[in-house]
Amino acid sequence: MPTPGQPAHPPQAFDSRQFRDALAEFATGVTIIFARTGDGRYVGLTANSFNSVSLDPPLVLWSLSRRSASLAAFEAAGRYSINVLSAAQSELARRFSHPHEDRFAGVAYRMGWAGAPLIDGCAAWFECAHHTRQRAGDHMLFVGEVATCERAGGRGLVFHHRLFGSVVPVHNG
Repeated sequence: MPTPGQPAHPPQAFDSRQFRDALAEFATGVTIIFARTGDGRYVGLTANSFNSVSLDPPLVLWSLSRRSASLAAFEAAGRYSINVLSAAQSELARRFSHPHEDRFAGVAYRMGWAGAPLIDGCAAWFECAHHTRQRAGDHMLFVGEVATCERAGGRGLVFHHRLFGSVVPVHNG
């Protein structure tokens, strides 16, 4: 119920470009998420929709467009890896954000518990088992239960205003 002086209806609608531009004001970290398909191939994509959900149990969340060619592979995979990119890995973020002949060419990685690549030089890694999936608008939300995690440290890659960068620490005092 509106309070006095509050309009009864929302203001004029906005378009998708206005929505995307407003979202660009929010800086996010950048990840590459991998899974192994049933036939042994790997699928991977750049995602900045990653965040924590719960400490007990340890849960993280990420989302994928329902139009993505990789959606079926991620839905079928029981496990996946989340690679938190370092500030020096913007080229990898670009490579895995678009179709590419061989995304893995020249990428140094090791295999982990999830059976999916853990890229060398990342700031952190998470290996997850599917906890839940939920359709939300034009995306699928994946909640993963973290089975293993590591932290290498350093500065993570950040995406803001459609540009890659890193955060410079500010000391309060």
